[in-house]
Amino acid sequence: MGRGAPHGRRPSGSARGYDRADKLNELLVRILAGEFERIDDDRLGFLTISAVETDRDLSMARVYVTSDAEDEELLEALGELRPRLHRAIGDQGRLRRVPPLVFVVDETARSADRIEEILRGLDSSDEGPAGSGEDGTSSDEEE
Repeated sequence: MGRGAPHGRRPSGSARGYDRADKLNELLVRILAGEFERIDDDRLGFLTISAVETDRDLSMARVYVTSDAEDEELLEALGELRPRLHRAIGDQGRLRRVPPLVFVVDETARSADRIEEILRGLDSSDEGPAGSGEDGTSSDEEE
């Protein structure tokens, strides 16, 4: 019996079912998260790294971030911190080549919040003032 990808995972580019780029992405998330913990810059707000996607040829690493800070101010601060972060990756990751970092504001969380807000609005409009009970049935219904 051959060694394929573990059950429940789609096969990646490598024979082991786990791509080298995936390992690099996880490493970059850990290094960057640790470095951000040491940085004291109010412009970052409450920063979270949601993902890192590295191109296979290491030509670029997209770092997806979320924060409560304004997008423009956040991206400006990250741009200024890029050399420090790049150095940290080189020192801690022991990589021959560190891909250039490109920061992207991750809109996924905002989209999810907006969808929840819309659904809550629909929920409250369904209840209506027509005497609905807790179980969603009207008091006028016959038994």
